Amino acid sequence: MSRKDNSGKGKPSGRGAGNTRKGSNARGNAPLSRKKPTTKKPNKGGKTNHQENPNGIRLNKYIANSGICSRREADTYIKTGLVSVNGEIINEMGYKVQLADDVRFDGRRINPEPDTYVLLNKPKSVATTTSESKGLTVMDLISNATTADVKPIGRLGRNATGLLLFTNDDKLVKKLHSKGMPRLFHIELDKNLKASDLQKIEEGLTINGKTVEVEEISYVENSPKKEIGLKIKNMGNSIIRDIFDHLGYDVVKVDCVTIAHLTKKDLPRGRWKILTKREVELFSMM
Repeated sequence: MSRKDNSGKGKPSGRGAGNTRKGSNARGNAPLSRKKPTTKKPNKGGKTNHQENPNGIRLNKYIANSGICSRREADTYIKTGLVSVNGEIINEMGYKVQLADDVRFDGRRINPEPDTYVLLNKPKSVATTTSESKGLTVMDLISNATTADVKPIGRLGRNATGLLLFTNDDKLVKKLHSKGMPRLFHIELDKNLKASDLQKIEEGLTINGKTVEVEEISYVENSPKKEIGLKIKNMGNSIIRDIFDHLGYDVVKVDCVTIAHLTKKDLPRGRWKILTKREVELFSMM
């Protein structure tokens, strides 16, 4: 996105005789370290930013959409220097930004999209990635769920199945990565799991110098001993295979049955749903 200043280095700023505009700190010329944001003053002599970026979003609308205040109030905050874009304080009315810009209000980054939560029952042979070069991905499966920029929390291997949660709620993502996200998996091994190995997993394993702990582990009721129920908070993609590889077992199937309080009830394989307000609120109790 261009924020080129066409007014010229030597043109008076309009604030008094002898005041000239200094060189721009636009992206290409930004210093390596800045202690505080610079200020973007209204460009009275040339094109304004919103003329140069017709496809952007007006800054006051961006702020209002984030839920902080109304557009009129946002204009006041912009004038008083409380808003910055990509590290630069903006005072210009009508200034436009892109969704990818780092927009901050009083130092806190804001998001113009409402917090959105999508739950997918992932089928086999679908990659958990936002890359477009990996064939069919989970992002393709939820493409009609929302226009918000949601991303998966945690991962499931390409051949794993089950629940996968997506959101653009940065606070929830940070919370779950910090505290862990309890997920219950139905796992099938290539052979029966020994009772002694089940106990080792229950007590905690040391793999590559790191302790791996699980919340719960048990045999699946009325099934062969090679079918295991495992609840774990670890968000790693390979942690389940690491556990059983360490003990000499091959993992044949992995299915995520629950995520915290969320289940697969009324959610067929390959389908998604938007979480209800109550389902979202229950995350605050974790």
